[in-house]
Amino acid sequence: MAIEIKTTWKGNMQFESTNPGGNLMIDAGSENDDIGSGYRPKALMLNSLAGCSGLDVVSLLKKMRAEVENIVLEVTADLTEEHPKYYKNVHVVYKFYGSSFKKDKIIKAVRLSEEKYCGVMEMFRQFAVVTTEIIYIEK
Repeated sequence: MAIEIKTTWKGNMQFESTNPGGNLMIDAGSENDDIGSGYRPKALMLNSLAGCSGLDVVSLLKKMRAEVENIVLEVTADLTEEHPKYYKNVHVVYKFYGSSFKKDKIIKAVRLSEEKYCGVMEMFRQFAVVTTEIIYIEK
């Protein structure tokens, strides 16, 4: 199944990109003489990683009957020093909010996403060291 997007230059350092879920603006940011009103391409990659794994985990926890009140994924990454700059280290923190956690099922859901289902995470592993962490926040 092919996925198709279309990205059109809008002037200066700004592009508009279509996507199966809607449109978004991409730009280089104010540090590169732009107005900074769009998403940064490399940051979007991290959003894709968090979204992909997050969707997996929510779906798996629902099937396992181990739902939580909320999940927040925080992704940090380091770029290489030389051009072309790409992510060399990526760390994903899964924060689970709630009470009476079914930790064994949460760990299983995260591991399944990491090792089997999240294609974006697998893509990242082709060029970066990816590490993960799980934090439970009792409410």
